[in-house]
Amino acid sequence: MLTTPRPRRTRGIRRALTGALLAGLTLLTTASPAVADDPSASASPAGDEAGPTEAGTTFRTATPLKQGQSGIAQASAGDYLYWVFPADAGQRPTVRATVKLPESAARRGTSTWQVDVYDGLRRRQACMYGHQTRKAAADAATVELSCVLRPVRSWSEPWANDPLPGSYYIRLTVVDLPAADLGLPVGVQVRTSFKEVGGSHDGDGTLSEPLLPGVSVASTNETNETGETGDGDSSAAPRTVAAGEPEDGWASGWWTDRWLWTAGGGVLAALAAVFGYSLTRGRGRPSHVPPGI
Repeated sequence: MLTTPRPRRTRGIRRALTGALLAGLTLLTTASPAVADDPSASASPAGDEAGPTEAGTTFRTATPLKQGQSGIAQASAGDYLYWVFPADAGQRPTVRATVKLPESAARRGTSTWQVDVYDGLRRRQACMYGHQTRKAAADAATVELSCVLRPVRSWSEPWANDPLPGSYYIRLTVVDLPAADLGLPVGVQVRTSFKEVGGSHDGDGTLSEPLLPGVSVASTNETNETGETGDGDSSAAPRTVAAGEPEDGWASGWWTDRWLWTAGGGVLAALAAVFGYSLTRGRGRPSHVPPGI
């Protein structure tokens, strides 16, 4: 008796393997963004390098901080203190400030402190979470403030207030204080840290220049191909950037891990097509039907 091959077992194994592969890849694609955006995930600092020992008193005199750098300053209650640091696309900056208050015997009451963050256009940026404003009791020794910004995008609409690559200003001050406590000495420490969030927050474009101090002025003074400056003044001063830039430079803009997600999506689509075809093509000609019928 002639026996016909049974492809069912092979086909079943192939389907099981394909289904397992699809399930595994789907789990990876759905779990990774959730981990990247989990608020409880700790933001690892880019470094712990000692920073400056003073702070500016205006936007123009803001003290520069490198990424992951901390700075300290001695000031008086009521002063406005400013620092500036760079943030690039794909990063989620976190600003922390610690204020060492005067002795409780010298204070007359409670005080309320606040830390604000502004971008290169001096637009105030909202905090995703953190303790941006805190009240210190009359007997408190220190007050801790924090602000976790939204992820920095590579591009945004002109009317939007999204964080963009460039300089970010930290402003620390007291917003509520008894008049008798004005001028008391305080010690301040600020720290910056960054978390890489990947391409899940990338836009479809890039800025021609990061939002840095003096970029719009310097761009009009850049020399053209003929060697003449944009405003006809060959003695224009070179551009100076207060906050510098990240140690590895600004993002080039063309590479993002969204390319990896796109390639992964293509592979998943191809596997799904093969899997669907194997389910719908049928078992072929029955063994009792001769060819040609």
